[in-house]
Amino acid sequence: MKSLMVRTGVFLAVFALAACAAEKVYQWGVHDMNRPRPKVVTPGAEDRLPPSDAIVLFDGTDLSAWQRVQGGTDARWKVENGYIEVVRNGGDIQTRQAFGSCQLHIEWATPEVVRGEGQGRGNSGVFLMGLYEVQVLDSYNNDTYADGQAAAIYGQKPPLVNVCREPAQWQTYDIIFHAPVFKDGAVEKPATITILHNGVLVQDHWVIEGTAFHQRRAEYEPHAAKLPIKLQDHGNPTRFRNIWIRPLED
Repeated sequence: MKSLMVRTGVFLAVFALAACAAEKVYQWGVHDMNRPRPKVVTPGAEDRLPPSDAIVLFDGTDLSAWQRVQGGTDARWKVENGYIEVVRNGGDIQTRQAFGSCQLHIEWATPEVVRGEGQGRGNSGVFLMGLYEVQVLDSYNNDTYADGQAAAIYGQKPPLVNVCREPAQWQTYDIIFHAPVFKDGAVEKPATITILHNGVLVQDHWVIEGTAFHQRRAEYEPHAAKLPIKLQDHGNPTRFRNIWIRPLED
């Protein structure tokens, strides 16, 4: 009797799954020629150049897309030879435009003359929505805490591997970021991030734990659906170039 009941239960479970599958309705048939085609986007002439639908945040000529975080005045970083460079007392800068979920491309280089060690070498940061930090650091033969390495989600998640190039060499971050969703003052859906550092996967759809802090656990606080991208002045003359972004619809 017990064996019969088990077989009956299995049969009913399979039948229920089959019924659910039969009820699923698809909007489009397989290989349906009436299905809308994906939007055509022309890629950059080289992989690092912006595609046709990107918003260029820095093209090597001026900082018109940026402003100081403090006071909202024009950004004071140095612009020369196609890059921007942190200057003494320049302060953090942020985009004039606000963004949520996005694909962000940014290139950076730490100083050729190595000074200091650990977090004192080529330190800066890329802050999605001004809150969620991807660490920028000279991590080439430079020992420091794991969640503060280049390409770390600062204070939360070390990169899968360290692929930092030597000082003064240009490096790339390609970031896919999905913004958090808040409801009634609580996190309904946390942010996620994927990062390629110099073409190598170093963060794989990581679930961000909250706003980045120093020596303190990350936590979420409700905020607007779109906020500026921020670049950090950490006192090191770090350089950035070829910055572009593609807003994503979740």
